[in-house]
Amino acid sequence: MYIDGRTAFIAHIGYPTDSFQSPMIYNPYFQSIGLNAVVLPMACRTEAYPPFLRSVFALENILGALITMPHKVPTARLLDEASPLVRIAGACNAVKRLPDGRLAGDMFDGEGFARGLTRKGFELKSAKALIVGCGGIGSAIAASLAQRAIAELHLFDLNPAVADGVRMRLQGHFPGMKIEAGHNDPASFDLVVNATPLGTKDADSFPMDVTRIEPSAVVADVVMRGETTEFLRAASHRGCTTLDGFEMLFEQIPLYLEFFGLPVASPDQLRQLARLHV
Repeated sequence: MYIDGRTAFIAHIGYPTDSFQSPMIYNPYFQSIGLNAVVLPMACRTEAYPPFLRSVFALENILGALITMPHKVPTARLLDEASPLVRIAGACNAVKRLPDGRLAGDMFDGEGFARGLTRKGFELKSAKALIVGCGGIGSAIAASLAQRAIAELHLFDLNPAVADGVRMRLQGHFPGMKIEAGHNDPASFDLVVNATPLGTKDADSFPMDVTRIEPSAVVADVVMRGETTEFLRAASHRGCTTLDGFEMLFEQIPLYLEFFGLPVASPDQLRQLARLHV
């Protein structure tokens, strides 16, 4: 990859950055189409983030920013213009500068997740879903499932106030939908989602009791680690269909590319070019 004075960049902002996978997907793709652009990891701690987000968009060669943990929820409050999904989820993972200098944001985690489910032939409208973890990713997944009129949503977070806050926000946008918060028992659910960081480290416990998951359920994990996580492996042994974090990532990148005004590739094209570290 050759960088010169005409190179544009996308800031990939989070902390820490050692597990970032997006640069190994975007950058080979940009190189393949001859686009003089690069995704750059930028490790920014929480306390420095609000002024940094504004300052990085003062650069003339920035195309946009990918936002990841722990900044997705704070970003929603720093925007001048927010998409409906950002307002519903209360979180943002994509920011760009508008021609008038204002910052606009969108949220694609949940859309990538929903597209991954669709690829597997999962029928959302009659399904009951349990989402464990109600941070930026979990709230985005919940918002996208609600937009697709899923039959029932149940939310759980170690901080009950966080889960209840997401529940109330969703209920305000979808008053007729059954949305509850409280427990993480996966029994009787058609879709079970780990939207926590549990599974990132070898010593991590499971986010729920796997033996209580229905063998007919689809089980998803947002953690991107190796070929699969131990949680998904255990679910697969029960007979469950699984969806991993990489599938969600590949499905949402075309949405990012369109948002930033760049040439769009399919998830399959991106998979063929990616140089992931797993």
